[in-house]
Amino acid sequence: MIYLDNSATTKPCKKAVDFLNNALMKNWGNPSSLHILGMNAEDIVNTSRKAVAKTLNARESEIIFTSCGSEANNMAFMSALYRKNRGNRIITTAIEHPSVLEAAKRMEELGFEVIYLKPNQNGVISLDNLKNALNNKTLLVSIMMVNNEIGTIQPIEEAVKLTKAAAPFSYFHTDAVQAYGKMPINVQKLGVDMLTASGHKIHAPKGIGFLYKNPKCHIEPFIVGGGQEKGMRSGTECVPLIAALHGAVEELPNPAAHLLKMRELYNYAKEKVTLDRDVIINSFDEGLPYILNISIPGYRSETMLHFLESKDIYVSSGSACAKGSTSYVLREIGANEKLQDSMLRISFNHSTTKDDIDKLCDALTIAKKQIRKV
Repeated sequence: MIYLDNSATTKPCKKAVDFLNNALMKNWGNPSSLHILGMNAEDIVNTSRKAVAKTLNARESEIIFTSCGSEANNMAFMSALYRKNRGNRIITTAIEHPSVLEAAKRMEELGFEVIYLKPNQNGVISLDNLKNALNNKTLLVSIMMVNNEIGTIQPIEEAVKLTKAAAPFSYFHTDAVQAYGKMPINVQKLGVDMLTASGHKIHAPKGIGFLYKNPKCHIEPFIVGGGQEKGMRSGTECVPLIAALHGAVEELPNPAAHLLKMRELYNYAKEKVTLDRDVIINSFDEGLPYILNISIPGYRSETMLHFLESKDIYVSSGSACAKGSTSYVLREIGANEKLQDSMLRISFNHSTTKDDIDKLCDALTIAKKQIRKV
């Protein structure tokens, strides 16, 4: 099997599975219980929180475990709801993950003004456009760190500085689901108030994510009860999944060093696929080299995807959360309908090889011979 859909999800790594099994079978107590089983479970949660915080140069108290990145994104947007006395403007972008775009729509329904910044043809948000959108009524700015379809990296540090200068009462949130574990992230240097990440993008199981929250940032909880996660997310913690996230974090290669290897792989893949003159590259060299987005005009994405699947090669036709819809990200950067309709997202992990790329390219060549062009 050649798996090249890592931006959708990743295979759980050995240490994640080992840590999960240990918490399931040996340390299965409730972390709120006062006996030794509960204390052991609580220790797993605390140790895991510390490991995650270290990857961001954050404090343990600033990490809130969630069920996924989408939940964490929704939590970030809820921060505006309880500060409406200070303003009503929210700024985000037109190419965010659906969990951000749908949360933004919900805020519009609740009376907020939402500004959707448009990207340029390279998928980058203009800092000038952000500056023009900011005012003293701005409560929240949410800009993703790395785009999940084309891999574009946004200038988050510069955007934070602009935001804080023009709207000192605003919070800045970044969806780092596609960036976390793949590039160096220092929340102190970035200056963000909130940051979202998801375990199943870094070889942990599905069902676990987290929100980094600066202690100066206030969010009212929307799950109340037992006061877990410092009152931010009541309900007994899922210790096995938290432990699995810890295991995945421990197995991550050094992000800065590994970027060099991934850049080499990205360049190799780009060179190989473009030997076919029909292939159009939609991603950009300045982006994160874990994602290569291509189109083969005339060959429908879904048809090509299922042909590759028959050869035991797995790619994506866009964001997994779009469920087969044509890419709004490509539309927003000016790609025509033919490119949108024939888009394939090829996404790597640290074990992807050049041989995997060679077999993908061979299969694409065979597909073009066997699939009728439309």
